[in-house]
Amino acid sequence: METGKKAALGATLVLVAAVGIRVGLIYRERHEGDKAVDKAPTYVVKDDDLVFLKKTRPSTMQDLKDLAGKPLWISAGGQLDYYPYTNKKVDYAHPAGLLLGADRLDIKDAIQAVAPKGTVATFRIPGGDHHVLFVFTKPGSTTEYAVPVGNHDATGFNLNNVDDIFFYDDPHVLYKHWSPEIWKAIDEHRVILGMNERQAMLALGQVSNSGSTDYDNRTVEYDHQGHPVSVTFEHGHATNIRDEKP
Repeated sequence: METGKKAALGATLVLVAAVGIRVGLIYRERHEGDKAVDKAPTYVVKDDDLVFLKKTRPSTMQDLKDLAGKPLWISAGGQLDYYPYTNKKVDYAHPAGLLLGADRLDIKDAIQAVAPKGTVATFRIPGGDHHVLFVFTKPGSTTEYAVPVGNHDATGFNLNNVDDIFFYDDPHVLYKHWSPEIWKAIDEHRVILGMNERQAMLALGQVSNSGSTDYDNRTVEYDHQGHPVSVTFEHGHATNIRDEKP
């Protein structure tokens, strides 16, 4: 009997010890988990992140023609050359300029044209067997221009970039929380201290590069129509602007 009691007591002590160890492990896991949560970075949702950017996902010429009579605004600034459009022909030989961020285009039509191969005209938008272009005028002018926005080839129409090239709503309204000073600089295509990366890109164009992927805390060099500008961002705001000699 005495031996049985000792065995039972020993088993109980082992069980208590095991339970104690398990409780300790659970406490440590939870405690360390809390510390890990405390150390995890928190992302603050910004007003820019809440802006709804409309998409139309065009896939046919009719989808583009349906935009005739409407204004569009440039999102992909500094990416696309545009060309004179006279007598129903695109003058690829004489580029009229680059489309810049937040510029307004009044769309007149969507057309197809054969682009000269191996030229600047097909650098951003491949020529395919036909370019697909918007015919447009600028505010206050009746002069017509054309800009490639897609192409047609053996696979059909390739219009996937259209939604990325344009704003379908006025960005001045979409980003109305930006200050008048910021918008004035963007409309004049220049960068100022205090801008965030989205604002600087709209002002100077999307052709840029950086040695860091730490968005909001890095230096970015913008091509800016062949006149490079280097901008350093710290905590989401431009703190240093430097014109680079080409």
